[in-house]
Amino acid sequence: MSVWIFLVAVGLAMDAFAVSVCRGLKAGTFRTGDAIKSSLMFGLFQALMPIAGYFAGIRFARLVESCSHWIAFGILLAIGLNMIRESREKDGPEERRSKPGEFLELLLLSIATSIDALAVGVSLACIGNDIFPASLTIGVVTFVLSIIGVWIGSAFGSGCKSPAEAAGGIILILIGLKIVLERLGVISF
Repeated sequence: MSVWIFLVAVGLAMDAFAVSVCRGLKAGTFRTGDAIKSSLMFGLFQALMPIAGYFAGIRFARLVESCSHWIAFGILLAIGLNMIRESREKDGPEERRSKPGEFLELLLLSIATSIDALAVGVSLACIGNDIFPASLTIGVVTFVLSIIGVWIGSAFGSGCKSPAEAAGGIILILIGLKIVLERLGVISF
């Protein structure tokens, strides 16, 4: 593993880390099983997207890259608004723990936070890097940072669940906005 691939992995994992913090805020308490489930999903998508980009080729990546920021923004906006709405509900954590849409939400978040990894896969193909070790590194780094993110969010969200969940929704919307503004060249991080 090269230092460059590790730094790319950390950069790609930052959105998943931030979303994991929001998931921890929403949960309020740290549950190991839930943290591992969501972190595995984020890590898996972050690992698979570069492989897809690698094999899909430059033509497909250009098509996706031209609108990927809007796709990610739309998904993060919808989920963020839903989190804000849920923060205003009077249901307790027990009633809200196992909603049927939980898996779909996690799937959409995983896709939204890993779209940029598709373009990274194309880049790796262009420079001739071996995709499988790079993809594994990206997935493992994302998994570890996502678990840390859930733990951090849980630590801060346990005492003030509803405001923390609303804050998490706002953070997701801001992440989506950041993705769009970066792609449009308005800001750069």
